[in-house]
Amino acid sequence: MKKNITIYADLLQDIKHRIQQAQGRAMLAVNAELVLLYWEIGKLIHQRQQQEGWGSSVIPRLSVDLRNALPEIKGFSERNIGYMIRFAREYGSDDFLQQPVAKLAHIPWGHNIVLIEKLKIIEERLWYAQQIIEQGWSRETLIGAIKTQAHIRQGAAVNNFTHRLPEIQSELAQGLLKDPYLFDFLTLEEPFHERELETGLMHHIEKFLLQLGQGFAFVGRQYELTISNHDYYLDLLFYHLKLRAFVVVELKRGPFKPEYAGKMNFYCSVVDDTLRHVSDQPTIGLILCQTKDRLIAEYALRDVQKPIGVADYELTRALPDNLKSSLPSIEQIEFEMQNELDAGN
Repeated sequence: MKKNITIYADLLQDIKHRIQQAQGRAMLAVNAELVLLYWEIGKLIHQRQQQEGWGSSVIPRLSVDLRNALPEIKGFSERNIGYMIRFAREYGSDDFLQQPVAKLAHIPWGHNIVLIEKLKIIEERLWYAQQIIEQGWSRETLIGAIKTQAHIRQGAAVNNFTHRLPEIQSELAQGLLKDPYLFDFLTLEEPFHERELETGLMHHIEKFLLQLGQGFAFVGRQYELTISNHDYYLDLLFYHLKLRAFVVVELKRGPFKPEYAGKMNFYCSVVDDTLRHVSDQPTIGLILCQTKDRLIAEYALRDVQKPIGVADYELTRALPDNLKSSLPSIEQIEFEMQNELDAGN
C-alpha cells in the first residue's frame, strides 16, 4: 500500500513539473510574440515617417484610432508607441531577428524599455538580458543591477577555480561571483564587529540572497562542524542548486590576509567529508573582506587545494566629492527645521 502511495506521489509530482514547464514555455512564447509585434509596428511606423515625411504628430492620432478600433487590446498609448518606434530604430532593419539580439524577444517588454533607456552599448544590454533570462530578474532588480554596474562586478573576484574545478564547473562558478558585493541595505557604522555584519545580513536575508544571485539556498549561520572534539563554526553556509555544491562564506572586517585562505581550505575539506553527497560537486569557499590586494590574494590561493574566491564588500557606495560638498550636514538640517518651526509659531 505504502509503495503504491509513493509511486502515485512520484507520478503526481512528475505531472505537476511537466505542466509548470509547459506553462513557462507558453509564457515565454507569448512574450516573444508580443515583443516581436511591437518591434514590427515600430519599424512600420518609422519607415512611413521617413517615406511620407510624417513627424511625431502621427503618434497621438494612431494611439486614439487603435484604441477605438481595438478597445480590448492594451499597450497602444502614445508613450508606448513611441517606445516601439525607438525600439525598432535601436535594433535596425533586421538585426532584431538575428542572434544574439534575438534573446531580447525573450524578456518582458518593460525590461526592454529599461535597457534602451539606461544603457547605450548593445553588448551591455545583451549581458543584462541574459541575466534576466537566467535569473528571472524583476524590473526593479534590473534597474538596481544597472545602477550598481553588475556587468563590471560579475566574475571579477580573485579565485583559483580554473585550477581546482572542471572547466564547465569553473566557468559557471566564476560567473556567479561578484567584486565588490554591495551591502548598501545595511546601516552599520565603523567600527563594527564581524558578527554584527553577519547578523545584519541575516536580518536582510532576501536582499543578501539577491546580491549573491539566483540559485543560492541558505543552509545555516554559524554552522557547527565538530572535528576531533573541537568545534568550528562557519559564518554562513549555502548550497548552490545549479552548481550542485555547498558554498562556505566567511565574512572578514578589514583587508584580506593570506591566512584566511588556509582556514577556508580547512573548512571546505571538512564540509566535503561530512556534508557533501556523493553526487555533489566540490565545496566552494568565498571570503568577503572590506578590501584586498589582488596580488596577495592570488598568491594566497595559488597552492591551496580547494576552490576559493576572494571578493570585497561595500556597505555604502562612496559619494563623489562634489556631491558630498553639496549635501547639507545634520547641523544644517536641524537649523533649517528649527527656523521653519519658529516661522510657523
